[in-house]
Amino acid sequence: MKRSSTIFLQIVIVLIGIGALALMLWEPHIEGRNAHSTVFDIYFKDPFLAYAYTASIPFFIGLYQAFKVLGYVRLNEIFSPATVKAMRTIKYCAMAMIVFVAVSVIFMVFAEDDDRPAGVFMRILIAFPSIVIAVVAAMFERILQTAMDIKSENDLTV
Repeated sequence: MKRSSTIFLQIVIVLIGIGALALMLWEPHIEGRNAHSTVFDIYFKDPFLAYAYTASIPFFIGLYQAFKVLGYVRLNEIFSPATVKAMRTIKYCAMAMIVFVAVSVIFMVFAEDDDRPAGVFMRILIAFPSIVIAVVAAMFERILQTAMDIKSENDLTV
């Protein structure tokens, strides 16, 4: 991959992270039930918001790992143990996101009936890409590990 392409993709990842963080901090203030609440009421009296912030940790860790993988690609070190480890971490982060979405159904049970369709849509919107990312990361992890094994076998025979 060209150096400019990897730098561009790293910039895109940083912008996605900044955008997600900005949305997470801005959205609770305009939400219907929090429109006239104080900052304390918004951030410290809403258990779902605390859960959502906790669930976002794997997302940001996965973004950081993707940033690192692109750095390894730029340095032409794609077939290294560090890249395999980063792909494994991305896979686990995606799986953690799926688990957080599954557990968040508990909050939906106690929500109002009008909020349930939007809640289901948001959970699908998060779960489906997480499943895709977990599968792709697992495939890349396996491919990279196989390539490293072949390379180490070739190094031993030469």
